[in-house]
Parts: sequence; structure tokens; C-alpha cells
Amino acid sequence: MKVAIYTLGCKVNQYETQAMEQLLRERGHEVVEFTAEADAYVVNSCSVTAVSDQKSRQMLHRIRREHPAAVAALCGCYPQTHAEDVRKLDVDLIAGTGDRMGFLALLEQAVEEKQPLEAIDKAFERRTFEELPAGGLTERTRAMLKVEDGCVNFCTYCIIPYARGPVRSLPLEKAARQAAGLMAEGYREIVVTGIEISSWGKDLKNGQDLTDLLEGICKAAPGVRIRLGSLEPRTITEDFCRRTAELPDLCPQFHLSMQSGCDATLKRMNRKYDTKRFAQSIELLNQYFEHPAITTDMIVGFPEETEEEFSASLDFIRTCGFAQMHIFPYSIRPETPAAEMQQVPKSVKEERARRAAAVAAEMRRAYLEGCVGKRYPVLFEQPKGGRFSGHAPNYMEVLVEGTGLHNTVKPVRITGIEGESLTGVIEEV
Repeated sequence: MKVAIYTLGCKVNQYETQAMEQLLRERGHEVVEFTAEADAYVVNSCSVTAVSDQKSRQMLHRIRREHPAAVAALCGCYPQTHAEDVRKLDVDLIAGTGDRMGFLALLEQAVEEKQPLEAIDKAFERRTFEELPAGGLTERTRAMLKVEDGCVNFCTYCIIPYARGPVRSLPLEKAARQAAGLMAEGYREIVVTGIEISSWGKDLKNGQDLTDLLEGICKAAPGVRIRLGSLEPRTITEDFCRRTAELPDLCPQFHLSMQSGCDATLKRMNRKYDTKRFAQSIELLNQYFEHPAITTDMIVGFPEETEEEFSASLDFIRTCGFAQMHIFPYSIRPETPAAEMQQVPKSVKEERARRAAAVAAEMRRAYLEGCVGKRYPVLFEQPKGGRFSGHAPNYMEVLVEGTGLHNTVKPVRITGIEGESLTGVIEEV
């Protein structure tokens, strides 16, 4: 059969989609573009906001309108958390966030029998990690390796613990084996991802933590760059920095999930750290790594956020020197505690987002300026505007003159800045 998959949401969803595509091909099926004719169309959904749910519904309506005879399937976080709502939609197959292998078997059955099917388990009862094949973001250049699923942080704005269940970890030996396999396939960089990778190992109860995992992966795939997904700020300790700074292939880019630079707001969010602890993380990273790229997320206009609290956030982020920030006006996620709090008007949220973005842009420019004159090993990926584009270990895009550089690593001296990118020249040793 021919199958098309449309993916919404985070890198974990992207990872699971490409794993399903790989498994489908192994089962003898053809994976086609979502715009092509297919026997089945799958929406791998996100439910982080109500807007995400709406996008899933819109894609299902489009499938029914454009391909009325095809099987329409929905999987992911939306049906896991809102099964009753999803059952009211015109969908042939509904599944949640667990058992992707079982989902593909049901997809085959749905196409063959033309009967509605459903497979939604209880996320909080999951205790094992579903191992799926790792895959690439850019052909033979960058691959993702999912090492963890689940979250038990229960932030007041987030529904993901209900969608993904408790923490489950891919054992170190299996993660190392997958990393070695990706190296053998020719990938030059591996992105370690999961729902909450800072919690890796907590369920294994063998004393291992994320630092142990990184040491194991780096050892298994020498010469392959290892890049980390989002980290909880408390992950950054003296021991973490001392040991990871000794790993030559670990990329010095650290995405610390901040959300707010105001302690009162962080408390309402049920975050497990304050600004003092966050600042300590930044200080440690700058102490152990040369010019690290520290990036973050920030929610503005969180319920009950006052102008004074927002101003405190702005003052705090100015001290952090972020290389990049993702700024989001707060979006209501129904069925979470934050949805019941007093909401900030939309116009105020948008205005605060603009102010925060202006500060973020200043810090971004300052970080890029700090890169000029430095020499980085750049992993090149694709042609762009007559030049070749790649990324330095700090994940800054670098543009150089050249051709035929795909999936090669070249030493580049940074000579300037062009928009959001760095420019440079290759300096062969």
C-alpha cells in the first residue's frame, strides 16, 4: 500500500514519523508525499496547545475532502489526551502515543478491511521504552536518536505528561548500539532527543544519568558530533560540565528550558528551579566551554503575569547572553491548571512578545559578533543561494563559497555576519 504521513509538533514526533516510514518500507509498503495519491493518510498529531488540536482536525478534513476513498488515520498526543473528541471525527483509525509497531499493523488492517479501528492505551501505565529505528533529518548528515519518553514534571501549562506517561529510558547499551549503527550508515551528527532527556535513567534505577549516557554514545560513535536536545536547567551541574567538557565530539550548544525570568511566574508554572539556579547553570557552561551557544524558550503573558513580573523577566534575560531565544505568547491549553488562572489580554501578550523579541535579537547579534574571527569545524549540508550551507558545533549556520560539500566537515574561519547566519572561508590545514 501507499502511505503518506503528516507530522505536527516536536522533534520526538518527527523522529517517530521517520521511524514509522522506515518500518513501513521494511514491511513492503511505499511512503509517498502527503500531496500524492495514497491508500492511507496518517496525521501524527501534537496537542501542546488547542491550536495544535485544531491543525490536526483541519488536516483530517482535508484528507476527507481530497481523498474520500482513502483510509484516514490519526495518532499521537491529540487522541491520547482527547479520545472522546477524536471519536466524533470522521477517522478510520485512532491511536495514541504508544506501540507504533502495533499501529502500523492496524493501518494495514484498516486499508484491507475498511473498518474503523482504535488503539488507545493508558499512558500512565506504561513502564517500558519502545525502541524504534533511528533516522536522519538530512540524508546521511544528521540523525536523531530518541533515548527517552515521558515526563512527570506536571508544569501547570502543559498536558504532555498525560499524553506520554511516566519516564522510560532506552538503556545505555542499546543507545550506544544505535549510535554506532548511525555512524556506520554515514551520519556525521546525532541529535539526542526525547520528551525530557534530563530525566534519562531515572526509571532504570542503576545509578546512571544523562552524563553517563553521553559518555557511552560518544565512545560508541567516535568522530560523530553529538548534539543535545532541550535540557532542564538543573541538569547543568559541576559534574555534568566537567565530564562533558572532556568529550571532544559533544557540541557546545545547550538549550535550557527557561520559560520565564521571574521567580513568581516560575512558581505559578510549577517549574522546579528559580532564576538563581538558572543563572548558575549559565555560569557553569561559560566556565567549562568556550563561547557556548546557550539557547532557551520563553513564554510571555503567562496567566496573572504583571507588568512588573514581565519587566523582571526582561531584566533577567539580558544578563544571560542567549545565542537564540524562542519566544511564545502564552496559549491556553484546556484541561491544565493554567487555563483556569486569570488570563492576560491578547494585545498585552503580543506587545510583550515584541519587546522580548527585541532583546533576544540584540543578544543574538552579540553572540554572532563573538563568533567572527573564530575557526570552527563546519558540517556542510546543502547548497543555498549559490553558496554552501552548514552548521558549526554551536549550531550557528555558516555560509561559504564552494560546491560538492554535502556531508563533509571542513575548518572554516568566520569572516562576517549575514542576517542570521555567519559567513566564512574554508581553511584547509
